Amino acid sequence: MKKITLLLTVIALFAIGKTNAQDDLTQECTIKYNLFKGDFQSKKYVDAFENWTFLMDKCPDLSVNIYKYGSTLAQDVKKDPILSKKVYEQRLKYFSTDNPAKVHSDYADYLADNKLATDEEIFEILQKAYKISPRDMSVKNIYKYFQGVTDKFKDTDPQRVFDTYDDVLESIGEKLDDYTTKINEITKDSTKVLDNKEKRLLNIYQTNSAALGQIEGGLDNIISDIATCDRLIPLYKREFETFKKDPIWLRRAVSRLFNKGCQEDPMFETLAKAYAESTPSSDSYSFYAGILEKNGDNSGAAAMRKKAFDLETDPLKKARYKLNFAEQAKQRGQLANARVLAREALSYNPNYGKAYLLIGRLYQASVNDCGKNEFEKRMVYAAALRQAQKAASIDQSISSVAAKYIASYRGNLPDKKTIFTYGANEGTPYTIKCWINETVTIESSGK
Repeated sequence: MKKITLLLTVIALFAIGKTNAQDDLTQECTIKYNLFKGDFQSKKYVDAFENWTFLMDKCPDLSVNIYKYGSTLAQDVKKDPILSKKVYEQRLKYFSTDNPAKVHSDYADYLADNKLATDEEIFEILQKAYKISPRDMSVKNIYKYFQGVTDKFKDTDPQRVFDTYDDVLESIGEKLDDYTTKINEITKDSTKVLDNKEKRLLNIYQTNSAALGQIEGGLDNIISDIATCDRLIPLYKREFETFKKDPIWLRRAVSRLFNKGCQEDPMFETLAKAYAESTPSSDSYSFYAGILEKNGDNSGAAAMRKKAFDLETDPLKKARYKLNFAEQAKQRGQLANARVLAREALSYNPNYGKAYLLIGRLYQASVNDCGKNEFEKRMVYAAALRQAQKAASIDQSISSVAAKYIASYRGNLPDKKTIFTYGANEGTPYTIKCWINETVTIESSGK
């Protein structure tokens, strides 16, 4: 009995000693953390470093700030790649739910910049970030990840490439819509003088929109070689029976064929019909309206478009549907109607640069019809140029695309000799005839 009592006493004393040791460590961690945080925020990095190393080793799960601040100490102060790598790895271990996609994305950047991992290892980290949340990845890494997916699977599994492309674009689209809503709110009153805070926020939203727009264009460039009608049509024919009731697959397939100009193939009609039947929605009705019109049912198409539009309540989506209808009208050769629809799109989203670009393309398509001589024809480009310039000025997300149109239209303006021969003068107004009926200022291409 005495032996048992003695044993229990030893166990109790050991437990008390262990608890006391844990309490002492907890207290020491708290003290050193407060000292570390204070020194770091005061930019006393040498003093902060000693307490930080203790926290990294003894109290790794105390606060995520150990890693947020610690990355600066490891990367910028000590410039120690191995230590920096440890910061990322421990943060992902002990704070795995604290913005993990961004942390993985930043980690991939650091490894790549310092050549601390192979391309394959970096791709695996980016894949982890992508699976968690593409929205929280950097613009550069979204692009890099998609390039990796394309390189790996473009020949063996093109559907995976397309799915990744759609996922990324939808994520980018959500971000762009968010920025567009904020930009529209700030700029809705053109007579209002913005205060410093509003100017700063507007600049941030526009800058971020421009970055997202660039990646959108970059992704299109990557996929353009494999997303052709010749490759898409056989792929969708082969997989249609498997996915004919999958609304996401159908929506993406129809959208891709539409955007790639593959509507003349019967497969587009098959997909659009299946999409409308499986998912009665604004989106599916808008595509199916084009099929009805193609088949001669103009009244049915008009009713379908109205139904699609009336179902939608989001003004940004309403603008997109109007522009979709405008694109369809352009394809039917109804240029004046297409302009009306594009302008209606702008009434729902005044900063919708794509609508202005479409109007510019409509004018470009009318060069030969809206002029009797070289001067008159080339002045049509002045009207197109004005639309592209407007697009660039109000929508940073398409600024790089708009810049290409601007350069093209400006290069096609009449040269100085043509203006002189016509008896006109630069800087004076000129009215373009036919359906365009717009007055522009005469300017030369600079030649």
